[in-house]
Amino acid sequence: MVAKKSRIVIIGAGMAGVTAANKLYTAAGSKDLFELVVVEGGERIGGRINTSEFGGDRIEMGATWIHGIGGSPVHKIAQEINALESAHPWECMDGSSDEPTTVAEGGLELEPDVVDPISSLFKNLMDYAQGKQVFDESPERECNGDFEYSKLGDEASRICASNDDVGKLSVGSFLRQGLDRYWVSKKNRDEQVSVYTNWSRMLLQEAIFAMHENIQRTYTSAGDLLTLDYNAESEYRMFPGDEITIAKGYLSIVQSLASVLPPGLIQLGKKVRKIQWQPDNRKNKGYESDTRPVKLHFSDGSVLLADHVIVTVSLGVLKASIRQDSGMFNPPLPRFKTEAISRLGFGVVNKLFLQLGSIHAPPKTQDFSKFPFLQMVFHRADSELRNKKIPWWMRKTASLCPLYHDSSVLLSWFAGEEARALEALSDEEIINGVSQTVSSFLSQNSHSHELCNGNGNPEENSEVKFSKVLKSQWGSDPLFLGSYSYVAVGSSGEDLDSMAEPLPSDDSGSAASSSPPLQILFAGEATHRTHYSTTHGAYCSGLREANRLLQHYQLVGVQKNY
Repeated sequence: MVAKKSRIVIIGAGMAGVTAANKLYTAAGSKDLFELVVVEGGERIGGRINTSEFGGDRIEMGATWIHGIGGSPVHKIAQEINALESAHPWECMDGSSDEPTTVAEGGLELEPDVVDPISSLFKNLMDYAQGKQVFDESPERECNGDFEYSKLGDEASRICASNDDVGKLSVGSFLRQGLDRYWVSKKNRDEQVSVYTNWSRMLLQEAIFAMHENIQRTYTSAGDLLTLDYNAESEYRMFPGDEITIAKGYLSIVQSLASVLPPGLIQLGKKVRKIQWQPDNRKNKGYESDTRPVKLHFSDGSVLLADHVIVTVSLGVLKASIRQDSGMFNPPLPRFKTEAISRLGFGVVNKLFLQLGSIHAPPKTQDFSKFPFLQMVFHRADSELRNKKIPWWMRKTASLCPLYHDSSVLLSWFAGEEARALEALSDEEIINGVSQTVSSFLSQNSHSHELCNGNGNPEENSEVKFSKVLKSQWGSDPLFLGSYSYVAVGSSGEDLDSMAEPLPSDDSGSAASSSPPLQILFAGEATHRTHYSTTHGAYCSGLREANRLLQHYQLVGVQKNY
């Protein structure tokens, strides 16, 4: 009599799910012990990796960068499959080769000696928060007039600790305390004179600082940096080396991992509606099987029994499942799991691609083929000098730049409520709003130091036109409901560890010990303590859960932590 094989079902064919499937399917002896199924609710593999084309260029609608090439498993795979070179132009193929042109609202091009000190301040503060550096207090720095930076981080964190509840420090409050201490050290808080008409030095510096805060919002997915936990920042890890994009597209990595799987193993269009499991070895109502402890119900009415299920859905989907009491898990997830899901942050970051059409401008103005790497510095929300024609959803957009040098496709990033608003806008509304914004920044007066509030004669300004747009919509996509995770104020790295705990829990008592083990396992970027929010974090989590099962079936020894 042939023994029945165990069945492992992986929910989700993104990076984590496909990596787990690859590892399980290729492990020696695995085919004799269990059968493997991957179910994907969408009509494609890749999850939040979605390579596409726009304007003749290869673009990424989701994951874009290899965050550090030194030791990155994603970079290693890209090298092995020769995905780092292509004759077809691709997004950020030349990195950020062009120096940014920083322009203040009204068309004021800012000189480096105005921008660089604040940019350096912001970078130093973030490095301090992330534990990357201790400020250099060498005599050489003091001679260069930079000695004020050496104590800013300590002072800012100390003030934040005294003002905020313990365990609720935010990156946003730390950064603003750092800016305040900078002004005190420079003794120019009350200085209203500036080389730029109608801009005080302090307001201009604050606006430049806010630009960098908005860039950080897209890095972290925290719509408001006041919600981003300060203490957890130092736990986040990046691989050393350059950050690069993948010439043949990020999807080539997932496709390579999936290529070893036989046809039909990944089932597309299979959206899971409910997961029934047995935490205490008692049968749930309506559960007929005595053989496998987990029963999956799909939206098409079909069911599938399993011994083990690896759940790789996004944190956004998990949040919705407990917030809406959807019954996705029956019985509900244990308290330690739902509390971790609730406390962790999961934000929305969207990308906007625009095809340059034409520029209707007076002679001798800029050639659109040389559109700058534009950094935008906006007036504060309460300023009377704001250009009323610039829509609110553009005001926290830090940059607009070509995909690569001389590309006619521009890219901009949105986070938080602005990213959500972008999803609801029509193409025409987006084109008009971005055109109004960019035209006011790249006006004729962009090289002067005279303030132009954008409400003057439109015939005197360059008008930037776009022919078409393409945007991502991660927030409203029911399969994701957001972009990536962050450690929110009130949460911690321990919550990420809780996310990774399989069910039934090992420490849940004698009842759990009599239940079939490892019924529900969790993988995905939001389950990795030090590499959350990244594709390599998702990759490593998929390996972790695959190895957990292989170890259970004694196909591998005890594995290192991923």
